[in-house]
Amino acid sequence: MAPISRLFDFIVIGGGSGGMACARRAASYGAKVAVIEDRGRLGGTCVNVGCVPKKVMFNGASIMEAIEDAKHYGISVEKPAFDWGFLKHARDEYVKRLNGIYERNLGKENVEYVAGTASFLSNTEVKVNDDVLKASHILIATGGHPVIPKIEGAEHGIDSDRFFDLEAQPKKVAVVGSGYIGIELAGIFHALGTDVTVFTRTEHILRHHDSIIGDTMLAEMKRQGIKFEHNSSVQALKRLSAAELPLELSWSTKGSDSTSSSTYDCVLWAIGRQPSTQALNLGNVPGVKLSRTGHIVADEYQNTGEHGVYSLGDVFGKSELTPVAIAAGRRLADRLFGGARFAQAKLDYVNIPTVIFGHPTAGTVGLTEEQAKEKHGADNIKVYQTRFTNMFNALTPYKPPTAMKLVVVGPEETVVGLHIIGRGCDEMLQGFGVAVKMGATKRDFDNCVAIHPTSSEELVTMR
Repeated sequence: MAPISRLFDFIVIGGGSGGMACARRAASYGAKVAVIEDRGRLGGTCVNVGCVPKKVMFNGASIMEAIEDAKHYGISVEKPAFDWGFLKHARDEYVKRLNGIYERNLGKENVEYVAGTASFLSNTEVKVNDDVLKASHILIATGGHPVIPKIEGAEHGIDSDRFFDLEAQPKKVAVVGSGYIGIELAGIFHALGTDVTVFTRTEHILRHHDSIIGDTMLAEMKRQGIKFEHNSSVQALKRLSAAELPLELSWSTKGSDSTSSSTYDCVLWAIGRQPSTQALNLGNVPGVKLSRTGHIVADEYQNTGEHGVYSLGDVFGKSELTPVAIAAGRRLADRLFGGARFAQAKLDYVNIPTVIFGHPTAGTVGLTEEQAKEKHGADNIKVYQTRFTNMFNALTPYKPPTAMKLVVVGPEETVVGLHIIGRGCDEMLQGFGVAVKMGATKRDFDNCVAIHPTSSEELVTMR
């Protein structure tokens, strides 16, 4: 039977946060929209195997930490027992509810949900199952997926997606990778009682963030008891039969001629993510180009080199964060379907705040100190920073650090970078992100009366 052709104003390939936001905004202007998703559930990485279920696990880990702290406030709590399976089931049910909400929202907006894999036939046509969908505007928002190392036995490990499939809590985990995903999951595992070792290729972690965050996080994680194998390069993973810890990981260390190994019951790969473009048949849209990293190249308006084809979110590869994809998607829909007043609508990718849900939490917006020096010249940069103990830990024998840094430029001391780590930093960053986005100066910060006693007051009282 010949394929059935159906006509739309707008086709969105990918039912993640960016694609959904763009589709719904376009539909609100009266456009006839289809969303194509091949993973069987809407919401993309964030809802299903990212931000949302990760935050649930983070919350559980934080409760365990609070129970440990309780005794120092005179609160007696029996030795807690953690049930990984219970939390997984509750978390999965919550995610399923969100999947349902996403699908119902499409229905409310009269957006058609098409389950299947999209393949380009031209810049105005895609094939899905036995149908051909046509539109003058097509958005690629297919997201990304974890990278698996090309080593012997890598299939015996899991990636960050499959972390959420774990039915039972591992006893001993190797986390390979020290970017924010690896550091977040390592912190969750440890706080819930798992023995954790993090493997990193250098002496540092969180290398794309300001050093005050990476260095402080590393020192605190080590204090908590998380082990690190620095300057390491994993070589192989082998499954052992009838062993309590059935995975043997081998690695080499820079400066050593020998190979080390240890056994675990879970090895988690957190070495990065790559864009999902393989199924799109991009050869039929030759104007769509891939970057060196495999991301789809697009301009500041999300236009690819193919007329009527757009790209945003993780497959675009600029600031791979859920709120960024949502904001970019809405602005693209405004521009395409919102009329003349939105003719120049686009997302400003400068000064985007982001948080690391580690233990402790950290947040950052703007340039790192090194980036600021490179962009503006070291002589034009001044740094204000402070380290202290959060008042919460005044009564505890351990004193986790809180550290904050302001990077300012020029005689007006415009704040071009703000970096914070410590208890509560995840919730305090948003407001300061507004200030940085508005071009606030150090004097503006100083002119704001402090809220006492809080950690955030340090950002307006630095000297």
